[in-house]
Amino acid sequence: MNALSSTVRHLAETPRQPPWKVLIVDDEPEVHAVTRLVLGNFRFADRPLQFLNASSAAQAETILREHPDVAVMLLDVVMETDRAGLDLVRIVRERHGNHFVRIVLRTGQPGQAPEQHVIANYDINDYKEKTELTAQKLATTMFAALRSYRDMRLIEASRRGLERVIDASTYIFSHEHSQRFAIAAMEQIADLIGGTRGALFCRVANGGSTTPEHFPVAAATGGYRSLAGRNADEKLAPKMTASLRHAVGNRQHVFGDDHFVLFVGDSRAHENLVYVGESQPGNELTHRLLEVFATNISVAYENLHLNRDLLDSQLEMVHLLAGAAETRSWETAAHVKRVGMIAELLGQFYGLDEKTTDALRMASPLHDIGKIGIPDAVLNKPGLHTAEETVIMRSHAELGAKLLSMSQRPLLQLAAEIAMTHHENWDGSGYPRNLSGENIPIGGRITMLADVFDALGSRRCYKEPWPAEDIRSFIVQQSGVKFEPRLVELLFENWDRVQAVRGKLPD
Repeated sequence: MNALSSTVRHLAETPRQPPWKVLIVDDEPEVHAVTRLVLGNFRFADRPLQFLNASSAAQAETILREHPDVAVMLLDVVMETDRAGLDLVRIVRERHGNHFVRIVLRTGQPGQAPEQHVIANYDINDYKEKTELTAQKLATTMFAALRSYRDMRLIEASRRGLERVIDASTYIFSHEHSQRFAIAAMEQIADLIGGTRGALFCRVANGGSTTPEHFPVAAATGGYRSLAGRNADEKLAPKMTASLRHAVGNRQHVFGDDHFVLFVGDSRAHENLVYVGESQPGNELTHRLLEVFATNISVAYENLHLNRDLLDSQLEMVHLLAGAAETRSWETAAHVKRVGMIAELLGQFYGLDEKTTDALRMASPLHDIGKIGIPDAVLNKPGLHTAEETVIMRSHAELGAKLLSMSQRPLLQLAAEIAMTHHENWDGSGYPRNLSGENIPIGGRITMLADVFDALGSRRCYKEPWPAEDIRSFIVQQSGVKFEPRLVELLFENWDRVQAVRGKLPD
C-alpha cells in the first residue's frame, strides 16, 4: 500500500498533467451553470477540471465516445424520458465497456429512481438528491470520485505495464545469442517507454572491482548505431557519462531528466549497462516497470550464460565421443570438429534456419560414432575389405544410429538420423537403406559432403592430403551420384570460406 501511495503521490505532483474531464448531463441549463460556478476553482492533485456539457442521454453518449477519458459524469435521471439517465448507465457500462468513468447520479425526482433499487441494480458510484447537494457536499463528492478514478487508472496502467514487461521479457528470453539478446532488450525498453533517440548496451570491464575507465558499446540501436564497437564515454555528453559511472559504481539504476541507465548484473559478477538517451521524463510508475524489466533482463542474461555453458558442455562431450571413435580408425579429433563447422556452413548456404544449423554443427561430428562397435582388424585394415568385412564395416551406420537413438534429446535424435544416413548416395547406391534424392534427410546429405570434403584434404597415416583441385574434381564427378547437386554448387560458390575452416582448426 505504501508503494501505491508513493506512486500516487508522485503522479499527483507530476507537472503538465491535463485537467480532469467532468461531464455534466442534465436537461436544466441552471444545473449546468450552478455546477460550473461551484466547482470553477476546484482542483484535485493539482489539476483543474474541464467541463463537458450534455442536455440529453443521446448527446452524452456521443461525448463519451469522443472523450473516453472522462473521469466523472454527473448524471440526471429524468431527461428526454423518465429513465434516460439509467438507460445511459447501461449503455456506458455494457455497450461501451467503460468501467472507469465515475458515475454520480443526481436526481430531483427520487421517486422516479429509488436509491436502494438504483444502487443495487445499476453500476453507479454515488447517488445524490439535488436538494442535498450543497457546495461543500458537491466538492466532497468530486474529491471521492476523482480519487477513485485516479486509483483505478493507476492500477490499470500498472497492469498494462506489467503485461508489456512480461511480453517484452518473453521476447528477450527467446534470444540465445548475446548480440541479438542485447538488441532485443533495448528494442523492448524503447517499446515500453515510447519514443527515444536510441539505446546502448555496454559491457563493463573488470566488473565488481573499480569503476572502469571506458564503457565499450557491445550493441546499439536507433541514433546510436554508429557507436557500436566504440567507447560510450568518448561520445556521450559528460552528464550522460557521469550517469554510467554512477550506475556501475553504485550498482543501481539511474533515472535522469532526459535519459536513464539500467544496471544489469548477474551472479557471475558480469555487469552491463543499458543506456537510453533523449527519452521523455518518466514518472515513478515507468521507473518501477523498468526496474522490473531490468531484473528480468538480468535473469535472462544469466540463463543465457547457463545455456551457453550447457551447450558448450554438450559440444565438448560430442567431440570427446566422436574423437574416441575417430581415433580408433587413425583419424583425428580435429576432423570431427571441422565436419561440424563445415556442416553448419553448408546448412547456412542451403538456407536452413539458425536453430537447425546450430544443431548440425553439434550433431554431425557423431556421424561415425558407430565405429566404436567395429573390430580393430576390420576398422584399421590397410587394404581392401572382403565382402564379409565390407558388411561389418558398413554396419557402423546402423550401430551409431541405434546407440544415439536411445536418447530422447532432440540433438542426439538428429545425430542418430545423421549416423544412419550419411552414407546414403543421391542416386540411391548408398547404404544401409539405399535411399535416394530428397528421401535422404538433409542432415545426412550435408554431413556426407562435409565429411568427404574434409577427409580428402586431411593427412592420414595411409595417405597425404589431396590437392584442392583434385578434391574439386572428385566432388564434381560425384555430383548427382554421391552428393546432392545443389549442395555441390553451394560448396563451390563458397569454396574459400569452407577451406578456411581447416586453417582455423588444423590437425
